[in-house]
Amino acid sequence: MKGFLSSSIGKKLLMSLSGLFLIVFLLVHLGVNLTMLFDPIDGTVYNKAANFMGTNPIMKVMEPLLALGFFLHILYGIIVQLNNWKARGSSKYAVVDQKDSSTWASRNMIWLGVFVFTFLIVHIINYYAVLKFGQPPSTHVDGVEMHNTFKLVSDLFEIWWYDLIYIIGFIALGLHLHHAFWSAFQTLGLNNKIWRRRLEIIGDIYTIVVVAGFTIIPLYFLIF
Repeated sequence: MKGFLSSSIGKKLLMSLSGLFLIVFLLVHLGVNLTMLFDPIDGTVYNKAANFMGTNPIMKVMEPLLALGFFLHILYGIIVQLNNWKARGSSKYAVVDQKDSSTWASRNMIWLGVFVFTFLIVHIINYYAVLKFGQPPSTHVDGVEMHNTFKLVSDLFEIWWYDLIYIIGFIALGLHLHHAFWSAFQTLGLNNKIWRRRLEIIGDIYTIVVVAGFTIIPLYFLIF
């Protein structure tokens, strides 16, 4: 087992599985964030949803698993890319120009990943770290005191440069997902022409929903 996980196929498998875990997380995260638009005045719905996510025992267990998923995906993504660069550099054969047989996103997955990781750090500093280690605003909803997560997020979304970083970050994530979605399933064995085409279509729909969903929220608070 240890030998398999250290092999090229094993590394790609772990990167694919962690990536699929994060793909599911993005949908859950989007669903919670969209509740901000249900009550954009005082954010009662969003605060309830965020409080549930932050206090539910199951979510407490999922939180470290999520962190582990991010860590594994980033780690094995870097390892696979370094191995690819090493293989190309040591090849005795002519290097084939892949521009006509691959997409720009697939050739630049590592750099898109680096940009998304940078965006993630900015998001953690301004949101997660404030909730966990700072002094976030508080509110009472139905007699229960909780963090006023709505105010924390909506105040950030009223800063134009933060919105710009946020939107560009999700566009970069979308380009990353465009290739990563079907590629993850391909690594798991669904790599024939029929399934690849289906997964490309599903991946495109998923990517559009995620990018549009996350983008519309900061634009709403910036404009209105």
